[in-house]
Amino acid sequence: MSFLDHLEELRKRIIHSLIAIAVAFGVTWTFADKIYNIVSGPIRRAVTTLNAGDFNLVFTNPTEPFNLEIKLAAMAAIFLAAPFILGQVWLFISPGLYRHERRYALPFIVSSSVLFILGGLFDYFVAFPFALQFLIEWGVKNMNLKAMISASEYFDLFIMIELGLGVIFEIPALIFILSRIGLVSGPFLLRNTRYAILIAFIVAAVITPTTDIPNMMMMAVPMVGLYLLGVVVAYIFGKKRTKEATD
Repeated sequence: MSFLDHLEELRKRIIHSLIAIAVAFGVTWTFADKIYNIVSGPIRRAVTTLNAGDFNLVFTNPTEPFNLEIKLAAMAAIFLAAPFILGQVWLFISPGLYRHERRYALPFIVSSSVLFILGGLFDYFVAFPFALQFLIEWGVKNMNLKAMISASEYFDLFIMIELGLGVIFEIPALIFILSRIGLVSGPFLLRNTRYAILIAFIVAAVITPTTDIPNMMMMAVPMVGLYLLGVVVAYIFGKKRTKEATD
């Protein structure tokens, strides 16, 4: 494929993915209120645990609540459409693979979809509540401040980290495919671990919407851990890349 053909293929895959998200949005929008109640759970539990008194998220713009529900429904739509989106990713990269390497399509789509969802669950149940409680406790107990958090800032932070960790959890699936087709190996990844750690912290600093260290660590630590898991995967499943006799 020529460069322009690749661009056309990329455009087609992006359009198909956006259509899938739009269809999924039609489903998730009907549950926007329930999604709001679920996503606001960590902040309610954190404040209750700290006995910070009466607490409600606040908004300063009349359009803010409506826009928030659109954002939450869109986030849920991305998770709902994840298998189709990842299938489009595979269709985009598959022309560059040998025929015998394309049989990894189903394992890639299934494993990457599961890992994307696991990343979201890890954020909701582990990473985000831990960081949230730490930050609120620092302000309420250590500095004797009253928590009055903007709904927009809270949900924007949650959505950014939720999607970010979903993408980060794709690392083992990506390494599995790359090692199976022989593009990377366990020894190669292990030798470059220090560079991977450096890159993980740089990426975490760039994509984290706030400047505080706990939020950056929420991204960087799982990224490093998943990279090391990928090294193990590459050692177990990796092999040299071979060409086909006839293509």
